[in-house]
Amino acid sequence: MILIFTTIHKKADALKIGKALLKLKLIACYNLFPVESAYWWKGKILDDNETLMILKTKEANFDKCQSYIKKHSGYEVPEIVAIKASKVDKSYLGWINKETKR
Repeated sequence: MILIFTTIHKKADALKIGKALLKLKLIACYNLFPVESAYWWKGKILDDNETLMILKTKEANFDKCQSYIKKHSGYEVPEIVAIKASKVDKSYLGWINKETKR
């Protein structure tokens, strides 16, 4: 199992991306959090409000999730970071595997 972190500028867009990835069975669930971000972009420091998404899925689905996020995020260089879960409750992992494409 992996957790994919990505930020999206508008919550409405994050909801659309999350629902689409669910319908495609690429993720089992997602969480949304409002975040305040500061970052370098094209030689300037920018401050922004974004929506952080945490997507729960199998490692095998990373490339498809990444492609979908790149296409629909609205960012020129979207944040797409996956972290492999080192320990996961067996019943939760079973649910992740059941709810995502094999």
